[in-house]
Amino acid sequence: MAQNDRRKSDWRGRFYRYAPLIFWVGLVLFLSTGQASMSNTSRFIQPLLEFLFPNSPEETLIVYHGYLRKLAHITEYAILAFWASRAFSTSALKLLRRFWFLLSFVLVVAVAVADETNQSFNAARTSSIYDVLLDISGGTAMILIFYVFMKYRKKRLELKTLSSV
Repeated sequence: MAQNDRRKSDWRGRFYRYAPLIFWVGLVLFLSTGQASMSNTSRFIQPLLEFLFPNSPEETLIVYHGYLRKLAHITEYAILAFWASRAFSTSALKLLRRFWFLLSFVLVVAVAVADETNQSFNAARTSSIYDVLLDISGGTAMILIFYVFMKYRKKRLELKTLSSV
């Protein structure tokens, strides 16, 4: 009975660790389709920009829209790196826990390359190595933030343990 409960607990732990990561990878790859092209996103971003900058010329709003899309690249891959770092650093497998930062980085690079490759086959989208670099930058920044947070948390826990002794 206890072993059966442990298996259920292990399964739940894996699900909570990897489900957000798998969902996010799927979302990123969905966003590389024509559904997230500039012409489609302008349906809701353009009115927002017109509301925020009512006196701006159309050309300026198009530039702002482009900047928002590039910021979305960075944010999207920072979130991907967060879910990957969280999943790998808390894994039951020692190898994944030990090299979580490297595996997270490799996953970010692989998804970024797959994303841009997918866009290169879509007439409504453009593919660019600069977008891959933006994606990797966002992912790397989050991996570094996650690493610093983990070190801080570990140090704080050690200090708390020492002070309670």
